[in-house]
Amino acid sequence: MDLILDTHTHTIASGHAYNTINEMVRSAADKGLKLLGITDHAPMMPGSCSYMNFLNFRALRREKYGVKLLFGAELDILNKDGMLDLRGDAIEALDIGIASIHEPCYKPGTAQENLNAYIKAMKNPHVNIIGHPDDGRFPVDMEKLVLAARENHVLLELNNASLNPNGFRQDAEKNDLEMLRLCKIYGQPVIISSDAHIEEEVGNFGRAVKVIEKAGFPEELVINTSIDKLYEYLGTGN
Repeated sequence: MDLILDTHTHTIASGHAYNTINEMVRSAADKGLKLLGITDHAPMMPGSCSYMNFLNFRALRREKYGVKLLFGAELDILNKDGMLDLRGDAIEALDIGIASIHEPCYKPGTAQENLNAYIKAMKNPHVNIIGHPDDGRFPVDMEKLVLAARENHVLLELNNASLNPNGFRQDAEKNDLEMLRLCKIYGQPVIISSDAHIEEEVGNFGRAVKVIEKAGFPEELVINTSIDKLYEYLGTGN
């Protein structure tokens, strides 16, 4: 399986990542990626950048070192109503939006409350991907989440960093296998991401690919094999 794009990476603007845009793009080019998403954390994540960082995306080139670039955000879901931490002109400036639950920004709820938060976030037209829905600290009815993603034309993420045995997300592999089982049944595509916070991790999909293989998940439902497949979910032909 030829995975040519990585849509979830972080730079020093996120406050807890360690490389610049140029360093991340150069790493993507060296690894043969055709497209890279720079998705720094939105403002409610402690230490991250202000909304002005996102408003000024017009200043950035959309291709470097032969790699197409998308500039977006990993948006924080703030509450059970799916409120996000970018609005107005700042969220409209995004090329790509990933909505995720993070403990510093969201108080864990019941499975139903967490599901409601995800679904309401999906209904925001600037959300294209639900990030790492595999964290057992935030339980969710996975079947209902998969069906909601299909209904709202939103991708579900298989996050390579979640599967790091030294990471902090709980029961990620078990939850990812269940997500993939249900996505296979309902024909819901997934997108694999590195969630890289350092240049060496750009395009690192190794743990995620092992889970894909373990699940017997079909290649045609993996968005990373085609830029055109991704653009269809972003609503752009660029």
